[in-house]
Amino acid sequence: MTVKTPPTNSRPIEGEIQTIEQAMLTTNTEPETLSYNPAEIAVYYQARPLQVLRRIFAVLSPTLSFVLGLWWDRKRGIVVKSDRRRAIQLRELLTRLGPAYIKIGQALSTRPDLVPPIYLEELTRLQDQLPAFPNEIAYQFIEEELGNAPEEIYTELSATPIAAASLGQVYKGKLKTGEEVAVKVQRPDLRERITIDLYILRGLAAWVQKQVKRVRSDLVGILDELGDRIFEEMDYIHEGENAERFFELYGHIKDIYVPKIYWEYTNRRVLTMEWINGTKLTQTAEINAQGIDARYLIEVGVQCSLRQLLEHGFFHADPHPGNLLATPDGKLAYLDFGMMSEIQPPQRYGLIEAIVHVVNRDFEGLAQDYVKLDFLSPETDLTPIIPAFSKVFANAQGASVAEFNIKSITDDLSELMYEYPFRVPPYYALIIRSLVTLEGIAIFIDPEFKVLSEAYPYVAKRLLTDPAPQLRTSLKDLLFKEGRFRWNRLENLLRNARKNQEYDFNLVVNQGLDFLSSERGAFIRDKLVDELLNGLNAVGLNVLHNFTYLLRERVGITAINETPAATVEQQQTLEHIKNISSILRETRGFDPAKLAPQIAQLLFNPDVQRLGQQITNQLLQKAIVRLIRELLAAAEEANSNNNSDLAQPLNLSLTLKRG
Repeated sequence: MTVKTPPTNSRPIEGEIQTIEQAMLTTNTEPETLSYNPAEIAVYYQARPLQVLRRIFAVLSPTLSFVLGLWWDRKRGIVVKSDRRRAIQLRELLTRLGPAYIKIGQALSTRPDLVPPIYLEELTRLQDQLPAFPNEIAYQFIEEELGNAPEEIYTELSATPIAAASLGQVYKGKLKTGEEVAVKVQRPDLRERITIDLYILRGLAAWVQKQVKRVRSDLVGILDELGDRIFEEMDYIHEGENAERFFELYGHIKDIYVPKIYWEYTNRRVLTMEWINGTKLTQTAEINAQGIDARYLIEVGVQCSLRQLLEHGFFHADPHPGNLLATPDGKLAYLDFGMMSEIQPPQRYGLIEAIVHVVNRDFEGLAQDYVKLDFLSPETDLTPIIPAFSKVFANAQGASVAEFNIKSITDDLSELMYEYPFRVPPYYALIIRSLVTLEGIAIFIDPEFKVLSEAYPYVAKRLLTDPAPQLRTSLKDLLFKEGRFRWNRLENLLRNARKNQEYDFNLVVNQGLDFLSSERGAFIRDKLVDELLNGLNAVGLNVLHNFTYLLRERVGITAINETPAATVEQQQTLEHIKNISSILRETRGFDPAKLAPQIAQLLFNPDVQRLGQQITNQLLQKAIVRLIRELLAAAEEANSNNNSDLAQPLNLSLTLKRG
């Protein structure tokens, strides 16, 4: 079967793309680098000032015209946010300005909390409904990259692109072996259009960074990070490698699907991957009509994102609705692995520690986290910043931090960053872009969706199961305040952790015992022994109190003094222990039938035996100390009573003598 030809009335929109002849010219006028090299790009464009000025004028002229149009509409009383004509103009403006600006529009298209509905509808078209470039160019690229004409490779190829995005367009095809595939072909002259915009924006960022003293963030570094990612996105071999790595790390997660790459039909400007039949997550009516729960798929996406950001560090930096599809069998399929990024282990652990400190209202610890995460330099005076953090999170007092959304937190922190010497590290921009984009989709599906509320069970699970020293320290910080054990925090952790699908009760037990028997667990072990002793004392005192009460009131033996019941503090400890026992019994994976042989096996574990000896010794020592203390107190009380009895006749004798 031959490749289908486009219908005769199919033609590019005038002014949107170059002519076929121009596009087919070799790109010997652009920098020779295939990776982002700002120094080389600067040398190239510094020798071409007129080309740069023409591009600046080409961007500023229509942008200023659009802004003035909005101003004039407002002066005439037109409601701009409801004006579809202006929304269409904005979409067309971003399309004309090129890939860099299209990506800005794509990011805005996922924020219903920022963008009016009519504008949102138009900007959504930037995800995959951009003007296509001619098939002739696409077919030439396929032949140049794969070494054969399209009809020699594919038995079918759609007559027109199924989707056209900022960097390329996609055809639906079929291989000679029968597999349905998506064939992505890169836009012509893409690098030249991207590099000149990055050069201009980088120069503007450097000027602002130098001239505006209140801007302390590394704007140039942020632009360079974005440039690195965009250049990687233009290399489809790199994208294919990203897809395979993403599959290895996250493909096993329940209801996550990653398409297969066909390497024999992939090169730098052409990518052939498995065709995915699916529906955009924002098309909720269509998803619901298939009997699929869109909210559940967002929950799956949030859990996958947490694994990406906080566990493995390799994350999808462009999760807009065009790249997230609901498959007919109810899975979440990820597409477009061009823009990926990586966060290093110290930053991953730093983010988890920051979440713990926010939940714990430990703003001094949070300020230290910002130093470790490179938002603040080590020599920064944190004294005024700590109360500023307290003010930012003041409206969380009495409520869970999970009730916040990421956008509100980043907005509040952005204001804080202008007042104090914060700087935004380059890696952070793409993390926020990824999270805010995902949250935008979630809010579109369910306005009440709280990403942090969905995230905390994962964080709780990590705190309870991850043996990393940083997280063990975070766990200690969370559970203890001023040396006192906070049972309510442990209850909250256990309740949240059991909501996570991957929470393993047996793993928690085993790792908990390993940690408690180690030197690093000594502090928590000592405190737990104290609390356990309090609980045992409470039980003993309550039993003795009830027994003596029974003897006095029911049996009538009044010679026996009634023993006081447990103190309020001891009673609270006992209640917490009961609550935790109840939580554990209700936790998935808790099975008494399976637990008995595990306990028997644990008893023969040398570490557990050593832990048992340590706890027994500590309990015995504390019990002996308490017994000695009570005996001394009783003896002191007896002496006091004896002295009082002796004092009475002495006082009487003195009185008689005076008389």
